[in-house]
Amino acid sequence: MLRVSDPEATVAFFKLLGLDERRRFDVPQGRYTLIFLGVPGDKSGEVELTHNWDESSYGGGRNFGHLAYEVDDIYLTCQRLMDGGVTINRPPRDGRMAFVRSPDQISVELLQKGGAQAQAEPWASMPNVGEW
Repeated sequence: MLRVSDPEATVAFFKLLGLDERRRFDVPQGRYTLIFLGVPGDKSGEVELTHNWDESSYGGGRNFGHLAYEVDDIYLTCQRLMDGGVTINRPPRDGRMAFVRSPDQISVELLQKGGAQAQAEPWASMPNVGEW
């Protein structure tokens, strides 16, 4: 995810690089817009742009948010990561989303492919650990 202050200019930039806009969501209650871009004909990866309506510029590296990765089963993925020694900073309490950190402290968002799973324990009651 990249935070952008001028979404139209940023989309134009990525279009020049060969990416297409796939979808866009305005979220008035959160005062932000999400824009997803990808390589034509390749559905395997996307760039997510976030435009916070009240932010005019980003300094000091604040424009990079996190990487996002879609998984087939968020609960099994989180369990495999925990078994491998990875801390789940934001557990998948909602069956849809979790956050972990790489060894270099890069935030990685895990998203359940195809919509949220039903809430399940121990995930539903697990607290956040640190920043995500």
